[in-house]
Amino acid sequence: MDVRLLSICIGALALVAGGAIYGIKFCRNGNYLVGVEWFLLALSSGNFMLYELTGSQINYVGVVFLDTFSRAFGLPIITVAGLMVLTHRYHPSMKADILFFTLSSVATLLVLTEGFAPYLPYFLLFMWSLFTVFLVYFAYRLYALGERGHAGAMVLVALTNQLIAMIYDFYVIPGDATNVVFNFYTIALFVWTFLTVQTWYSYRAFERALDNDGRIVPMAGAHK
Repeated sequence: MDVRLLSICIGALALVAGGAIYGIKFCRNGNYLVGVEWFLLALSSGNFMLYELTGSQINYVGVVFLDTFSRAFGLPIITVAGLMVLTHRYHPSMKADILFFTLSSVATLLVLTEGFAPYLPYFLLFMWSLFTVFLVYFAYRLYALGERGHAGAMVLVALTNQLIAMIYDFYVIPGDATNVVFNFYTIALFVWTFLTVQTWYSYRAFERALDNDGRIVPMAGAHK
């Protein structure tokens, strides 16, 4: 294994750990929308690592589907809905949770059709940009609750992830094929790991701030 591939694998393992550990935390907290999406990010990262190591066509199909799912719907729609538990007191039923993932899976298959291929990169960037807008709004709400540190961290999450989204299909980092650490995939995997970790701590800070303010918000898991 060359050093560049090793750095990519380390980044992939970091996202596997971040998605799995904090996915469990979100699910235990009752927020299955974010929790399951975090598990899918971990699965996607592990599958990507296997593809990089083996070149397996089966893993490649998984990479394409899972990557498109999360960039188009898993983060911009499902994760946003999960965070709206705090920002808008939105509490979906278990059926709604299942529907979110089912419809997003079907929609992913539709956008991966050959006819949509010329528009897919622009669609993914548009959807991710909507996600970024919500993350900035989430940071603003944290700031208003007095959680300035977590608010600043979420702004950093939003900006770094938006930068990765803008580079993804539209720009090649100079020397990307040979750069050991400063290659796109290594950077992107650690940036996405930052997203999975900081979102959890900001979520909990938001929750505590609401509790302290006397506006206790029921757990997302209180499905009706």
